[in-house]
Amino acid sequence: MGKIEKSPLPSTNNSEQFDCDGLVLKRWFSAATAWLEHHAQGINTLNVYPVPDGDTGTNMLLTMTAAMSEAEGVNGTEAGKIAHALSHGALMGARGNSGVILSQILRGISNAVGEKMAVDAREFAEALQQGSQTAYKGMMKPVEGTILTVCREAAEAAVAAAARRNDFIYMMEETVAAARDSVARTPTLLETLRKAGVVDAGGQGYFTILEGILRFLHGDTSLETHVVAAETSPNLAGTPRKAADMQYGYCTEFIIQGEALDVEIIRQYISSQGDSVIVVGDEDLVKVHVHTFQPGRVLDFGGDRGVLLKIKIENMQAQYEHYLSLNYEAGEAAAHLTATTRPQQNPTPAHEVPPIAIIAVVSGKGLTQVFKSLGANTVVSGGQTNNPSTQDLLSAIEANPSPAVILLPNNKNIILAANQSRELTQKKVVVVPSRTAPQGISALLANNYQASLEQNAAAMEQALDNVITVEITSAVRDAHINGLAIKVGDVVAMIDGELAITGQNLASVTVDSLQQVKATEREIITLYFGSDLTEDKAQQLAAEIRSQVPGPEVEVVSGGQPHYPVILSVE
Repeated sequence: MGKIEKSPLPSTNNSEQFDCDGLVLKRWFSAATAWLEHHAQGINTLNVYPVPDGDTGTNMLLTMTAAMSEAEGVNGTEAGKIAHALSHGALMGARGNSGVILSQILRGISNAVGEKMAVDAREFAEALQQGSQTAYKGMMKPVEGTILTVCREAAEAAVAAAARRNDFIYMMEETVAAARDSVARTPTLLETLRKAGVVDAGGQGYFTILEGILRFLHGDTSLETHVVAAETSPNLAGTPRKAADMQYGYCTEFIIQGEALDVEIIRQYISSQGDSVIVVGDEDLVKVHVHTFQPGRVLDFGGDRGVLLKIKIENMQAQYEHYLSLNYEAGEAAAHLTATTRPQQNPTPAHEVPPIAIIAVVSGKGLTQVFKSLGANTVVSGGQTNNPSTQDLLSAIEANPSPAVILLPNNKNIILAANQSRELTQKKVVVVPSRTAPQGISALLANNYQASLEQNAAAMEQALDNVITVEITSAVRDAHINGLAIKVGDVVAMIDGELAITGQNLASVTVDSLQQVKATEREIITLYFGSDLTEDKAQQLAAEIRSQVPGPEVEVVSGGQPHYPVILSVE
């Protein structure tokens, strides 16, 4: 295990001033990461809609974990070096919109610290302010009532406090108080938050980071966390890392259901087995995420403590090698698509490098096959609750031999990371901002192998409006939103990202959703059934649709996507 080098604790005497060097800065953000880990699951629940895609806390935690991994590998005591490492680690590890914004805040802090050996309270406050300014500049349309507002108002308080007293503890006390108040005000600034009865999750996450630093300044050293840096750790729990054979290990996720579970003991063991560790939960239910070379050991440990649920193991080495392989054989398009769309143009033969590659973010085995059959050269695994990092997307871009790339994020929470990956490569990359899998499929159908990058990107973006997406899942909490009273377990339907229908029965909610979008006036409905729905049930649902929504052709495709048993594409 890598271990953060200790430096003397700053005094907790408010009257005593000190400078923050690199080692102190590292310890502050280590404590902030630990405190964020403690609250990540609670932050996840602050979702506007009561659907199973609240992952802000997880995304921010993974982003901070990547930042700390980078910082831990830096030798030296210069504040500038550590700030730069934190920024770079967060940039590459950023996941989801909240993670990307957090990485921009750390980038601004790094730019402000520059090459300084150490900073005082005034300089750190100014760095927080530059972090806020950088985050705002990174957004094309900044929205108030979000993490942006919280980081701005916190920074303003920091600068004002440091001007009154150049003391870290006083300054951070004022900063945290302002951040807390700002989070509480977010529902007054953003209508969707007010209607949902929640505060902004990203703002709450940023407040938690600042609070973790303050708690450490007040002497709570228990918050320090040790993060394994993959580049510098030769062993994981005594297992030699065979770089020639496997450099990336297995992404392992599962839930332990049991009694009197000790989250801290579980966290300590999981941390000894790999990196990118998340262990959150309570005495009855603990969620585990780890990148490890020995997933069997981790599963055995969890199985000894309770029942294992929702086990998912992905070979990250195989995914990476897939990026490196030429995957340009275009199979026949799925029957439900070829029968109702224009004939596909001939793709580039497998032995040739196409001038333009298409990279898509997709979740589910069936949907992955659909995207490949329609010409996606590389598929990055990801979607709801599983947002790929900037590094994941950049690796896919760089490993693809084509000089130009079209990137389809297929999820609103991946678009910012996609845009960030575009800025980090020398290749010509265009992000077509698809927000759902059906939109991505519609975009692929507009692809012309003889057209230029710009022509294809324009046509594909225009094609996003050709499809209506209905996503159906179960509510994960009680809520009252958009005039709908929702109870946990209710079936809910999202129409193009907006919660629109709720009920007790999957079939009735599905039919009501299709009637609301006037599907009888459309030509085709494609039902992608997820991993929680059998094909027989999907066919029964399709029969109900044909009976109640006459007119359009109804096709059934195994999507295999998690969390959403039904995704409907209405064209």
